[in-house]
Amino acid sequence: MKVILNIIKKEFKQIFRNKGMLPIIFVLPVLQLVILSNAATYEIKNIIFGYVDADNSSISRGLIEQFEASIYFNVSNRFSSEKEASMAMQDGTIDAYLNIPTHFERDLQKNKTNDIGVFIDAIDGSAAGVINVYVTQIIQRYNRNIGTDLIQVSDRGEKPNSIESIPLFWYNNTLNYKTFMVPGILVLLVTMITLFLSGMNIVREKEIGTLEQINVTPIKKHHFIIGKLFPFWVLGMGLLTIGLILAKVIFNTPILGNLVLLYAYTSVYILVILGMGLFISNYTDTQQQAMFIAWFFVVIFILMSGLFTPIESMPKWAQVVTEFNPIKYFVEIIRMVMLKGSGFADIFPLAIKTLSYAIVMSGLAVWSYRKTT
Repeated sequence: MKVILNIIKKEFKQIFRNKGMLPIIFVLPVLQLVILSNAATYEIKNIIFGYVDADNSSISRGLIEQFEASIYFNVSNRFSSEKEASMAMQDGTIDAYLNIPTHFERDLQKNKTNDIGVFIDAIDGSAAGVINVYVTQIIQRYNRNIGTDLIQVSDRGEKPNSIESIPLFWYNNTLNYKTFMVPGILVLLVTMITLFLSGMNIVREKEIGTLEQINVTPIKKHHFIIGKLFPFWVLGMGLLTIGLILAKVIFNTPILGNLVLLYAYTSVYILVILGMGLFISNYTDTQQQAMFIAWFFVVIFILMSGLFTPIESMPKWAQVVTEFNPIKYFVEIIRMVMLKGSGFADIFPLAIKTLSYAIVMSGLAVWSYRKTT
């Protein structure tokens, strides 16, 4: 035990002696959490919107006013023809435009229905989908508002039937995207910092030659590994603490669940990441190699974790692959505990998978480490 404590003490001294490492550990994660949580948004605002109003009636003008009143649209372009509007979209001047046909109001009053053209720049498919939702909501709301006015006098006795839905949003009733993104970004930071630091630390020992000196000492393999990785386990838990404080103070992210449960799970999850870092360092000779290999895997894990895109929207083969992604489980659990207040029984199936992953990765890392004498 004394040997392990001495190695741990030596590692902490080495970490804090490196002045260039301290900003990476403590300052950059704070900046990343603040910046990424504000930048990684599903909302699309300031949509440059144009329209072609061939009818120029009170109803068509009222519809345009609905778009002008929206906070998502910047209505600054009126075109005389559809050709002119199409050219503007091709040049990138506008993101979408509305084509209101001639006799729009007359046909609407006569037939109770009419068609209207909505053209959206869909180079970015996800953004186009969001814009389409915004446009559809505005048109449907305006259609309901003018529906009563379009009923003819002879039809006043027949009141149209309608069904209205009243949405109730649970766990994020203000639909604030930061409430959803902040826990995921926190997972990203804890994962990347602990993986890179643990992986490159041992490789650095190889580069400067101190690892060979340690290998010829009577220090046992498990003493060395525990002493080497424990400081980064502590740093990972510290990053989680800093992130939770910032999430509450800056973004007012709700923390409804038990923090002890969250910390207990994180302590197991970090073992997975440390095992990966040690495994990578065992097969690399330079910090550059370790960084590139770690970055390769962490990018795949992050993109397939459900952090930015729903796993349900992925192909079937990708959904199967995500079952072997430890970051996926951490993203799900931290959102469940913080936003839903989930308890141990709720996260138990995911926690068991993470524990299994930790045993496998740590076992592989320890097995692959060779202490030569």
